[in-house]
Amino acid sequence: MTRRQKRFGAGRSVLTLLTAFGALAGAALAGAAPAGAVQGGTRIAPGVTYEQFDIQASKGLTRAHVLSVDLRNPKVRLGLLSPGAVAARGTVSRLADAQGAVGGVNGDFFNLTETQHPGVQATGASVGPAIAKGSALSAAVPNGQRFGPAMPPGRSTKDVFGVGDDRRARLDSLSLSGSIGTPDGKLPLGGLNQYALPVGSVGAYTAKWGSVSRVRATCGTDTDRAAPCSTDTYEVTVRGGRVVSAAGTPGSGTIAKDSTVLVGREAGAQRLRKLSKGERVTVQHKLVPAGSRKPFSFALGGFPVLTDGQPLPGLDNRTAAVRTAVGIADGGRRVILLALDGAAEYRTGLTVAEVADAMRKLGSVDAFNLDGGGSTTLVARVPGATAVSVRNHPSGGVERPVPNGIGVFSAG
Repeated sequence: MTRRQKRFGAGRSVLTLLTAFGALAGAALAGAAPAGAVQGGTRIAPGVTYEQFDIQASKGLTRAHVLSVDLRNPKVRLGLLSPGAVAARGTVSRLADAQGAVGGVNGDFFNLTETQHPGVQATGASVGPAIAKGSALSAAVPNGQRFGPAMPPGRSTKDVFGVGDDRRARLDSLSLSGSIGTPDGKLPLGGLNQYALPVGSVGAYTAKWGSVSRVRATCGTDTDRAAPCSTDTYEVTVRGGRVVSAAGTPGSGTIAKDSTVLVGREAGAQRLRKLSKGERVTVQHKLVPAGSRKPFSFALGGFPVLTDGQPLPGLDNRTAAVRTAVGIADGGRRVILLALDGAAEYRTGLTVAEVADAMRKLGSVDAFNLDGGGSTTLVARVPGATAVSVRNHPSGGVERPVPNGIGVFSAG
């Protein structure tokens, strides 16, 4: 019996390894378990391996697909998969191929539908903060505006998984720090490129937001996502440091690179109405990590399920589903990307508590739950191929477009 069989052979989740690869990589990557396959993993790139195995969980059999990434290898790195705008979506395979990734998984939960606000366009934007190549893309929406399963007690939409400039993966939280300088003094900045603003605040929207309508930012409240849209809104466009236009309702369309659109609701709208065309306005913002001064090279949202080798208290142990997760091992030098299979015979999936248990048995000390269900996707590029292939079966039958993901990149 191998070490992995021993590790997963007991407890509520019994993991039975199906495939391992080497010379049998082609058949394994096609989703089959070759007769007589030995335990191990397929080498995707230097420091990157792929494998799949079954989990006999509380609700039935499910299948896991895993990419293991060794960040100690200088030829491999992780980065944010992004469609090029915060309020945009693309399939994981398309995002990976467009950015030259050798593998990856889907990322954060997002604003998929707006059935509670008829006539308001869903933005497709993610719930939590996002950083790409060291640059802040967006901040977190209020807790009451999030989509996804219940978070563990005490967690928030500001929680992130990411990799720092030191090439070590870590869990942290990112808070928005920003201000709007006006002739009458400074205003606090309440949001950055996010689909929901705190009540009474002003948010900044840049070219990174995209062209989608900004109306959704003024709908709901900090505690109730379904609450009506605000009737007291105002929008100001700042270009080259001066106010160039204003409107009574949030607009849409591409934002120029030298411009920032300020969207206010309630008290924030009232403050923006005091600005006149031609007045000088400055906008400053940054995402500040809570647990470390080390900057992130990339980060995205979700919620933690495992810290310091222990599952967080209050994890759901009843609702099983197809899920995606990322784990951290070896002091942040190894990352484990997991996606469950959505094929009918495996669709019962895992509870959030079982995800934490599975990630711990895979060697993770910390683990982070990402969007699941129809979003769950893991892709990997077969050595020698020019494009990635989807390794799991998306539960909707086809890949769902998502706002971001974790990409695995190789220089070898």
